[in-house]
Amino acid sequence: MADDKNLGDDLDDMLGDAKEGAKKAAAKAEEVADEAKEKAKEFADEAKAAASEAIDDAKEVLSDGKNVAIIAHLTIIGWIIALIMNNGNKTEIGSFYIRQMLGLMILSVILYYVPVVGWILNLVLIVFWVMSLIGAFNGEKKVSPGIGQLFQDIFKGL
Repeated sequence: MADDKNLGDDLDDMLGDAKEGAKKAAAKAEEVADEAKEKAKEFADEAKAAASEAIDDAKEVLSDGKNVAIIAHLTIIGWIIALIMNNGNKTEIGSFYIRQMLGLMILSVILYYVPVVGWILNLVLIVFWVMSLIGAFNGEKKVSPGIGQLFQDIFKGL
């Protein structure tokens, strides 16, 4: 019977040790969970700040007239996109290059159907397009020589 009592005491000690170990493990798990929760909160705050900054940057890019001016130079589809972007937030430089490129595109199409002389003049228009594109990249309003101011006057409603 003494052996049964010793065995019972041993089992009680083991059970007590197991309970104590479980309590320590639970406390440690709670501590780790709290740390993880804090780190997750910090990460979420950083992600929120980064997302907000990215949205602000995107708004700035879309509202920048220089970007509209550059996009206006990229074929008729680019011109249409630039026109739509500029209608949402009109900028002086964006409107300037939308008018400029509309004039150059219309004149180019007209000159295409004039044999020889028109084709040679289209080469001149390509030079004007490059000069205009450089001006757009620099954020400066560069009027095409001779015809640029005419385009600005004719298409002033854009």
